Parts: sequence; C-alpha cells; structure tokens
Amino acid sequence: MFKLTVCLLTCNSARLLREVLPPLMVVADEIVVLDSGSHDGTLAICQEYGISTHHHPYAMHGLQMNHAIDLASNDWVLCMDSDEILDAETVDFILQLKAGEEPHPQLAWRISRYWHVLGEEVRTIYPISSPDFPVRLFNRTQARFNQRPVDDKVEGAIQSVKIPGRVRHDTFYSLHEVFNKLNSYTTRLVKYQTIRPSIARGAISAIGAFFKWYLFSGAWRQGRVGVVTGLYATFYSFLKYFKAWYQHKEQKASASKKKHADSHVIE
Repeated sequence: MFKLTVCLLTCNSARLLREVLPPLMVVADEIVVLDSGSHDGTLAICQEYGISTHHHPYAMHGLQMNHAIDLASNDWVLCMDSDEILDAETVDFILQLKAGEEPHPQLAWRISRYWHVLGEEVRTIYPISSPDFPVRLFNRTQARFNQRPVDDKVEGAIQSVKIPGRVRHDTFYSLHEVFNKLNSYTTRLVKYQTIRPSIARGAISAIGAFFKWYLFSGAWRQGRVGVVTGLYATFYSFLKYFKAWYQHKEQKASASKKKHADSHVIE
C-alpha cells in the first residue's frame, strides 16, 4: 500500500471544478492545488472542499506541473489538469493499485483521455488523435515533465501501463476558447522553440493540415465540430510559421534601428 498526492493545476477553473475534485478526493491522500492567478470562483470552490491552494505564476505547463510535484509530501503523484474528469473505472483502478503492494518506483501509469470540443467527443484535435494516453501517475523520484512549450510529457526512467476507463478532457468548450488557445499555443511555440520563418512554408503546411486533419481523419463527419477542429489544425499550422516570420522581421527592423542609432552616436 502507498500514499498518493494529487497535483492539480488551476486557472479560472470554476466551470468544471465541482466535477473534477470529487473523484480526485476519493483517490488522494493529499491534494496539491497550484493556481496561476484565478479571478473567478476557483479558489472559493477549493475552500468549499477544504482544500488549500498554492500560487505560482504560469510560464509553461511542464514547469508548472513540476512545481506542484515539488510541493507534494508523497513520492507517488497523480498529475491532473482542471479540465480532466476521472470516471468510476479509472478511480476504481487507482484505489486497487494503492491497496496492493507498493510498485517499483520505475513503474508509471497512463490515463485514457478522451477529448471533447464544444461539448462533443472528437476523434482528432491537432496534433493528436483522441483518445491519447499521457503518463500521469508516477514516482517523482524517477520522472518529471519536460519543458516543451506545447504538448509536454512526463520523461524519466519509467515503464508505463495504461489505466482502463475514460477520462473526459472537456477542453475547447467555446469558440472563444478555441481561438484563445490557438493564439496562446502558437505564440508560446514561437517564443520557446525555433521555427523557420516562412509564409510559404506556413501556407503549404496549412493546406496539408486541412487535408490530413479534416478530410482524411474523417472530422468532416462531425458537422460543425469537425469544421472547428479542421480549421484549428489549418490555422495552427499556418500561424506558427507566420508568427515566426513576423517576429524575424521585427527583430531585423529593431537591429537595423539600433545600428543606425549607434552610427549617429559614433559620428
């Protein structure tokens, strides 16, 4: 038998928090809620459940998760986002796992995560297929989240096993949220990762993404939601190159102005 700390990231998470917290409280011996600046009812809801919160400014998802892990009292951690809801089968599996002998620290478990867009389950959401199976339950002495700006994951000396069940990932719940995340993810990608600045490459990538993630993936069968996921993939593919191109132009212009200003100083 072993004790488990649930690490939960929040930021304006009141929409789903009353669905997210109850199953987590069933499996947790300790809950670490790390908030990055909520101004809705998130903190009040946590207080309703008797859960204290910690604050840490948000940089990247992996860094935030690692900070929450460092706050845990137990080495075994279950890392969750505030738009992921455990079902009964997942909860039962974790309880049975905890009731047995403590596993080898290099063992880890992957949740079965089903993505929802605008309230409907989808088969794809760029750049992954649904369901996906991210590692979320592991021993913190053996693994940590990497620092990829988007789509980070757990890395370390671990062997992972899939947990049965259906974890509902209720993300992209409105058109506003779709475009907000599209802008946020592509900006973060360009900021922290080297992207070749090219509008032409962006256009070609966008066309390819439309065919792959809307037509060939079968998203067109899902009506309006399929259109949204197809356009999301198309815009994402274009914007990451366009923003890199725009940033490159701004940097060149800034360098040129600085050189011009320096030449006047010398004169």
